[in-house]
Amino acid sequence: MATKKTQLTLVRTYSAGVHFGKLVSRKGKEVVLADARRIWYWKGANTLNEIALRGCDTESKISEPVKSITLTGAIELIPITAEAQKQLDSVRWGQ
Repeated sequence: MATKKTQLTLVRTYSAGVHFGKLVSRKGKEVVLADARRIWYWKGANTLNEIALRGCDTESKISEPVKSITLTGAIELIPITAEAQKQLDSVRWGQ
């Protein structure tokens, strides 16, 4: 039996900001992410679509990951490409 690969997803919420991580579940506006990081500030991309496609500049401020987060006001979910994932994984707060 083939294993389903977990999709790395960027989530914009109504009031909790922008997060990305492995999409565990979605029910209505409630989204659960594993290995989740918050994008507090970004440079090098005009929109979240561009972040999901190519990532953002290393001057961006992205938190360390938490094991799991439940977001209750999700209003946008965007799949993250492999290119963007590689770049986002290299960004750390305060570099």
